[in-house]
Amino acid sequence: MPVTVVVGAQWGDEGKAKVIDLLAKEHPFVVRYQGGHNAGHTVVVGEERYALQLTPSGVLYDSVTPVIGNGVVVDLPTLFREIDMLTERGIDCSRVKLSTRAHLIFPWHQSHDAIAEAARGENKIGTTLKGIGPAYADKARRVGIRAGETTDVVHFAESVRARCEEENIAIVAAGGEALDVDDVVALFSRLGERLQPYLADTVNLLHDALAEGDDILLEGAQATFLDLDHGTYPYVTSSNPTAGGACAGTGLGPRDITRVVGITKSYTTRVGAGPFPTELTDELGDRIVDIGREFGTVTGRRRRAGWLDCVMLRHAVKLNSLTELAVTKLDVLDTFEQIRVCVGYRRHGVEVTNYPDLSTTLEEVEPVYVDLDGWCCDSTKARTSSDLPEQARALISLIESEVGIPVRIVGVGAERDDYVIWGDDA
Repeated sequence: MPVTVVVGAQWGDEGKAKVIDLLAKEHPFVVRYQGGHNAGHTVVVGEERYALQLTPSGVLYDSVTPVIGNGVVVDLPTLFREIDMLTERGIDCSRVKLSTRAHLIFPWHQSHDAIAEAARGENKIGTTLKGIGPAYADKARRVGIRAGETTDVVHFAESVRARCEEENIAIVAAGGEALDVDDVVALFSRLGERLQPYLADTVNLLHDALAEGDDILLEGAQATFLDLDHGTYPYVTSSNPTAGGACAGTGLGPRDITRVVGITKSYTTRVGAGPFPTELTDELGDRIVDIGREFGTVTGRRRRAGWLDCVMLRHAVKLNSLTELAVTKLDVLDTFEQIRVCVGYRRHGVEVTNYPDLSTTLEEVEPVYVDLDGWCCDSTKARTSSDLPEQARALISLIESEVGIPVRIVGVGAERDDYVIWGDDA
């Protein structure tokens, strides 16, 4: 399978890094295709815990070339902090390649982000204040600065100075504090110089890899229902995490993609504001948060938790052409006597057959549940399908039936090897 895409099928934080880490050992190239350092991937290897924001998860394998694609917006201070952290822990980061077409994030983007979010008052959208949205806005306005521009030292410094002076006017007018232009230019000139060994024409790099017969794994940040076009707008991110975004964010064509793996938890979470039909605001929700350690990798914010929603999963299948699912964090439900799965919606007493196209409509739906018995025992030692408790197997079978595609991987713990290949021993 030449190109595999891994995409979150919910609102993010589904445990994509674990699945990507599992699949990465079979793929010589692992490519991040969108988003920025507002997303965190965590991989646990023995006693080591790696929290990654920009570097593709495949960096932990010596055989992998980790690529940051043209669709990513890159904060250079964060990238180099991450590279330094990995290097200090014995990971060779000289293999990392950054697209010359990727746009850079600057301090003025973060200033604009903070000013805009503060101005929303009670209507905050929950941005991470990392400057992601303003950086993508500059890209769309065609005033952004791309990583490849750092190769011309003089031109790059002039561009940073001109943009910083221009943005200071807008920042001050909006009530913010002006940036020190000289400091910004000096910092990014140093970072730009350090960036040179990592720059590459990643579009041709990846097509050359395909021509050589190499398999490629594409990893998205965030998830389907945070997609700028298809998510619960306006409570979304500023890019396209869906599988379609993988083509735009890497330069690979749609016919190159042969496998699309959707990642879902055995329940549902989301961070920040926005509609959430199956949300649990009671003790059950608190239990899921506590057991699942549902706090953001990047922000530390508490996630909202609720039951699994198969209506949204069916829609994720449509949007991404998912070929299979990976169900993570099954073990979080080990102590629950009853487990609920949403299989449909009703709105004002009327059945809703499709996932609503408007967030305002989604806020009004009521979930229709199927109740399953819990297994009330430890699932973390399971390594084959038959090792799983009967009730856990019933949950996976229900998901397959409701969503219409097979489950291939079931996560049963935080460790690298805590997973089951579903159906292998069937």
